[in-house]
Amino acid sequence: VRRRLRRRRLMRIARIEKSKHKQERVLVFLEDETLLRVTGAELLRFGLYKGMDVPPELVVELQAAAQQSQVEEAAARTGVGRDPGRMHSKQEVQRLLTKKGAPEDEAAETADWLEGLGAVNDEAYAGVIARHYGTLGYGPARVKQELHRRGIPKELWDGALAQLPPAQDTIRALAHAKLRGKSLDTDTSRRLVAYLQRRGFSWNDIRPVLNELGQDIDEE
Repeated sequence: VRRRLRRRRLMRIARIEKSKHKQERVLVFLEDETLLRVTGAELLRFGLYKGMDVPPELVVELQAAAQQSQVEEAAARTGVGRDPGRMHSKQEVQRLLTKKGAPEDEAAETADWLEGLGAVNDEAYAGVIARHYGTLGYGPARVKQELHRRGIPKELWDGALAQLPPAQDTIRALAHAKLRGKSLDTDTSRRLVAYLQRRGFSWNDIRPVLNELGQDIDEE
């Protein structure tokens, strides 16, 4: 009996439409004509799709979350406070929605629609990822791993990598922080190179910095 009552409380999403008046607004219509005014962020966060059954408590949560998300999206449009952990690539959107139970064609259609809405922008997302990991002291190889993991198309990688700080500047700062004034002997040099390569820097970028630090290394 409890299961039957629980099922009756569920409300199915009848359709999802883009607002004609506000770019960031998404209109979610339930079968009982209840209208939820949310954002693209909520659509992704909760994995909403046409035909999904929504419990009443989620309706309340959506309405509360939408208010906060609208403030965050306004900041995001100016480039303030962008965090790659709160953004999604088009491929990630499709994965998220299918994981939530949406059919693959519905997930793909929703991802396309969100891209048109501006809530999903792979090029901007790629740049955010590159700048974020560049600030943390990671190099091109590590950033490429992240771009691949997050489903960013390869044709956007070069543009994102161009936003990294100069590799040798970052390597130089990391090396000085790691050495803390110590001399660079052979063993220390080997460990330093391994550390920098793990962070995604190539030997061609590492070698000139080692020469600056006293390791006389010829080009190979």
